[in-house]
Amino acid sequence: MAENITHPVGGVDYPRTLMEFDDWFASEAACADFLRRVRWPDGFRCPACGGTEAWMTVRGQQRCAGCQRQTSPSAGTIFEGTRKPLRLWFQAMWYVTNQKHGVSALGVQRILGLGGYQTAWTWLHKLRRAMVRPGRDLLNGEVEVDETYVGGREVGVTGRKTNKKSIVAVAAEIRGRGTGRIRLARVEDVSAESLVPFVQTAVCPGATIRTDGWRAYNGLTGVGFEHQPKNISASGDPAHIVMPQVHRVAGLLDRWWLGIHHGAISASQLDYYLDEFTFRFNRRRSKSRGLLFYRLLQQAVQLEPVPYKKLVGGRPNSAPQI
Repeated sequence: MAENITHPVGGVDYPRTLMEFDDWFASEAACADFLRRVRWPDGFRCPACGGTEAWMTVRGQQRCAGCQRQTSPSAGTIFEGTRKPLRLWFQAMWYVTNQKHGVSALGVQRILGLGGYQTAWTWLHKLRRAMVRPGRDLLNGEVEVDETYVGGREVGVTGRKTNKKSIVAVAAEIRGRGTGRIRLARVEDVSAESLVPFVQTAVCPGATIRTDGWRAYNGLTGVGFEHQPKNISASGDPAHIVMPQVHRVAGLLDRWWLGIHHGAISASQLDYYLDEFTFRFNRRRSKSRGLLFYRLLQQAVQLEPVPYKKLVGGRPNSAPQI
């Protein structure tokens, strides 16, 4: 594996096939060594003092030469405290990234032979958290923004009057006639107080934002965006023609939610599933599933461990992570 990898190479920096995966990670020691190199591509750095000199203990941990603290490659990551082998975690990540349309906790439990559904559910949620890259680039150029409602609609209730479903803000880059990258976040309501901060967090300042005529977006010009609202009713064209990108994303999200998870997602857990959908959509053109495995592992070692109770509690709605 090359150090300080910017453009990883298949077969050198990550396995390309299941056969290579089994060959590379035949032992727990091999998994730990790979995790160590992914976590510290420029060489060991002590999480306590920042020291770069260390030696290996007989238990496979690294002892910092400066502060004498011992640490393992999994400490301080989503793998911290796991009682399962790293190889099983790697198998879970390979399976998750190799399923183009997503996986369920029940599927993970069956494939990996996990004893309990709760373990599979917890692992999937931890991996979904890792699908959001810290400091990732904001959307840019021309971007469509709208909202959709996850969970179907109430009979006889349409538009923004729906009040019992989860509201998801959608931002999608316009790339010619196609869709570029996307960002999704659950929002409390469709007010300016909810939607404008979403745009500010998802889109690069100065970008052109296309929306429908909803008044909540009127403040976008004042916070550094070029706002191009379109009154859909007055245009005479259906919404999916006026704003095709966000409607395409919303339709795919709805089918994914119903097809993979059968609609069984609670509002408190929705953000984690939105992270997964975004991860898969933005990498839909990737020709290498092995690279997706590698990228997910890179992000997994950057996240601090989260206890089960916090995973169950979900993410605070007031601070969408997009």
